[in-house]
Amino acid sequence: MEHLVLAKEQLPFCSSYGNEKLEVLTCLLSIHLTKGAASLLTDNLEDTHSSFLEADKILEDLHQHNAINHDEKIKTQLEITSGLHRFYKRQNQLEEALLQCEKSLELLKDCNQPQKTCSVYRDMAAIEQDRGHVDRAVQHLTKAHAIAMSHTPEGLEGAQISHSLALILSSAAESHHNDTPDHYFEQSLAAYKKSVGPQDPAFLAAQDDFCRFLLINGQQEKCVAIQRASLDSKRSTFGDMSSEVADTLQLIGSVEMAKGQMDQAHKTMTKCLKIQNLLYGPQHKKAKATQKAVNMLARVPEVVERQRSQSRKGKKAETVPVVSTSGNDDNSTSDI
Repeated sequence: MEHLVLAKEQLPFCSSYGNEKLEVLTCLLSIHLTKGAASLLTDNLEDTHSSFLEADKILEDLHQHNAINHDEKIKTQLEITSGLHRFYKRQNQLEEALLQCEKSLELLKDCNQPQKTCSVYRDMAAIEQDRGHVDRAVQHLTKAHAIAMSHTPEGLEGAQISHSLALILSSAAESHHNDTPDHYFEQSLAAYKKSVGPQDPAFLAAQDDFCRFLLINGQQEKCVAIQRASLDSKRSTFGDMSSEVADTLQLIGSVEMAKGQMDQAHKTMTKCLKIQNLLYGPQHKKAKATQKAVNMLARVPEVVERQRSQSRKGKKAETVPVVSTSGNDDNSTSDI
């Protein structure tokens, strides 16, 4: 931080608020903002706090002496409140973090910056959720959602906010929340599909969250239909032998078992086990649990019968009559 030291050394020689001192203050402001942001990235939180507070003092000084215009002041204040919000949240001082968000909202009130306003509401929702205030979190996300839908309804931000709303509503303990998550899930999937495409990891993750919601709420058939349809996209995006494909097969197999489709479940779980053994090894808890399910399914009569039938077909295929082209009856067949 040589520049910070040099700038501070020059200040005592600038006795009045002339151009030179204002230029030095402007330089100091920039340095403190940079230092605050950099120290956040490096987890030097003591420097983060002092740098942003010092920047705030210098900004006020510059504004009082007309060295910075109103728009530039608002922009810089937003940078400071955003930095302090992240600092306080990192320190788990959630009340202070929320206060910085409220300051940001006040600054944004007449700025016509919907994207930044959405971002602040999402930050506030995350804080309230951390504090266990689900209803307040929903309120903040609903405000962010309304802004996003009015500006870019099929954009990525709208998709993310709808997804967040769906997740928080689906996990809420209060029963009056439970009639809306599916609407937000479907809205988020439509927006993700439009903005990033159906093979993007964000779309596929939201789809998996929706399927978990469907499963918990007794809609197994819809869940499995979506999961089966997603397999090709997951293979294309993550690879044939990926954890995402294995998890999907495991979910499908579990539902098939629950519905009594034991033969199909055995096939699905066997495919899942092959991937898990490759990814984690046979001693991993996931692979061991799947192996246990496969072993249990292998004892079911319909699975036993299928495997016996396949074995008989395999043995028949081992001996196939081959007609001799020479016409010699003595050498008309052979074992392959």
